[in-house]
Amino acid sequence: MPIFKTPFNGYSVKFSPFYESRLAVATAQNFGILGNGRVHVLALPPSPSLPLSELVAFDTADGVYDLAWSESHDSLLVAAVADGSVKLFDTALPPTQNPLRSLQEHTPKSTPLTTIPLGEIPSSLPLGMTPSSSGLSTVPLVYAHSKNTPIASTPLPGTLGTPMFLLPLPAIVRSEFDVREPGSTMIIPGHDFEILSCDWNKYDDCLIATASVDKSIRVWDVRSYRAPIAVLNGHGYAVRKVKFSPHHRNLMVSCSYDMTVCMWDFMVEDALVGRYDHHTEFAVGLDMSVLVEGLLASTGWDELVYVWQHGTDPEHLDGEVFSTCSSCISC
Repeated sequence: MPIFKTPFNGYSVKFSPFYESRLAVATAQNFGILGNGRVHVLALPPSPSLPLSELVAFDTADGVYDLAWSESHDSLLVAAVADGSVKLFDTALPPTQNPLRSLQEHTPKSTPLTTIPLGEIPSSLPLGMTPSSSGLSTVPLVYAHSKNTPIASTPLPGTLGTPMFLLPLPAIVRSEFDVREPGSTMIIPGHDFEILSCDWNKYDDCLIATASVDKSIRVWDVRSYRAPIAVLNGHGYAVRKVKFSPHHRNLMVSCSYDMTVCMWDFMVEDALVGRYDHHTEFAVGLDMSVLVEGLLASTGWDELVYVWQHGTDPEHLDGEVFSTCSSCISC
């Protein structure tokens, strides 16, 4: 399957909700500690024997930790940058005319765990931050849920959608917030260590998955949350990302600092469906295509982006590895 070599360390990868052959990748120089960043917009080849191609790339002065596509405009994507800004890019315009907006509502953070999805919900906070210290009260001014474009203090179109979202916190709890209320509406005793990621089930609005530094994934039913309905063990180190399948209620994928990507079926006793160990550094970014069932993408600190069909070998190349120049960010 095609592989893309990035000049910087990978942090996040997202499939386009409009084009089945398009995805975006967020990268940061020097493991996101210090240096530049770049957003790559890639096109999958019509055949696995052909290389990936880069449609456009946007450079930033600081590392890019996460990104997400708009679910209302096919060419818009937003990126979370290390300087605390949220930058809006239009892939239909050349790099010289981007970003369209740079929203400077957050303070710069050194830890690469800030996630600011567009068309979704906030999914993680930097370690050491609490909802109050991170300016949680401003979240509704920056994020929109479901199929709306972002809302901010700048004149961007859109309205706030479903006002219920989750934040994984640097503690043993996971909180659920309703933007109409001043505090959290539910606090679930989640894990013994930090929760790094969470996701709503796409087919059951009462199910939530959480991933933690304790190496486990837990599935919760918010109607009865005293104990998880499933505990998934199999990763050797902290689980960096968890995501429910957009096609099957009981399937989910995860990636970990143990450099693996796993697929799970939380409804069966032997929950581990598949394990992929193609990365040689921390695997930190993961996504599943909404348009193509079973199509996965991952990225990590090894500066590689893999796209493969579940059940196939991500490292099996029928074509060449496509690489961008690593000598500078302006070429």
